[in-house]
Amino acid sequence: MRRDLFAMLPHARCLALNTSFEPLTLVPVRRALRLVIDGKAEIVEAERGRFFRSERLAIPRPAVIRLVRFVHVPRKFRRQVTNTFLFARDGYRCQYCGRSVGELRGRECLTRDHLRPISLGGTNAWTNVTTACSTCNTKKGNRPAAECGMRLRTSPREPHFVHLAWAVRRLTSIQAKYIRMFYGEATLAELSRW
Repeated sequence: MRRDLFAMLPHARCLALNTSFEPLTLVPVRRALRLVIDGKAEIVEAERGRFFRSERLAIPRPAVIRLVRFVHVPRKFRRQVTNTFLFARDGYRCQYCGRSVGELRGRECLTRDHLRPISLGGTNAWTNVTTACSTCNTKKGNRPAAECGMRLRTSPREPHFVHLAWAVRRLTSIQAKYIRMFYGEATLAELSRW
């Protein structure tokens, strides 16, 4: 395959499945094509009527690929808390005042708030962090929320690894079919709420 073909690839993503059809991740189409060409994956679903062509090859544009060899995924997988996943878990809303990211004014932004402040022995565990707008976070300061007269709208919890892995990714209808098939309709419905 010619190098200029790879240079022209858009930033589209392809769903990568394990040999068991377990959804693993979204990979750039360029990476998916490389896996297929190297014989490490096969195309399960392709975009209808779209091909990547070179002088010697015509490969359908992959939407879903499946690895040829099984990749072990530890079930006790715990994702580190990042603001991206934290904000997605909390629906991009301040858990004190309830405003969404679109309702914030001027220089306000969403921040990570520690229920038990780090200076008082708190950690970055999922159950100790919540999303707060900068105004509420500043008001709370270095104190527990109860001391400031503030209440959380929801109790923080550690999300299931499936939700972390897929919450901030946009799935096409073809790709969502495999999430539904492997994890069930309820998981797919919950992901759409994130």
